[in-house]
Amino acid sequence: MRDLLPPEVAVAVAGSDDWTGELLPAERACLGERAVESRQRDFTAGRVCARRALTRLGVPAVALPSAPDRSPVWPAGVVGTITHTHGYCAAAAARADQVRSVGMDAEQHRELNAGVRRLIGLPEEWDECARLPAGVSWPAVLFSAKETVYKVWHPIVGTWLDFHDALVELDPDSGLFTARISAARLDAAPVPDPPATITGRFAVDAGLVRTAAILLPR
Repeated sequence: MRDLLPPEVAVAVAGSDDWTGELLPAERACLGERAVESRQRDFTAGRVCARRALTRLGVPAVALPSAPDRSPVWPAGVVGTITHTHGYCAAAAARADQVRSVGMDAEQHRELNAGVRRLIGLPEEWDECARLPAGVSWPAVLFSAKETVYKVWHPIVGTWLDFHDALVELDPDSGLFTARISAARLDAAPVPDPPATITGRFAVDAGLVRTAAILLPR
């Protein structure tokens, strides 16, 4: 993820030991005793990476509990994001006076079935994917980009977007994506200045699709 985010964002990617690393008491309480092993590993790696990112930012590595919607609660003055998929986990953090919001996502690079495609994409997006160069699962890139957009949107607006609330354009030459939020969702936002456009970067390598985006302070 370091290659997709600017220098003011601190990034940490999980190593082999981080999946079974140490959780702080407030974090362990959020995980619960009945979490399955895969959930335990993902949660642990995410919190270990998040605290490492805080340290790299020059911020004390405090516990990151979960909000009621299960999103991580970052310390005051910090924005951040966590992502994990099979065998990969990363976290990023930035000072809120430098970055308004940050989001990122990692997915397996694979084809998506027709049901998932109908769920996540708009007709215009599938028309565009059909015109893009072969050799990449563009629906997987589209899915990951939308996940990143939602992670950027949520801390600012306090609501979650549906998949059809953002129209995403992919530029394979520059590795950039642009998401335009629907007018209906903007009108319904409970804040006065919801982000109407979010631009980020994507990469496809090592069997993964990775996407990331930031918003700068107003």
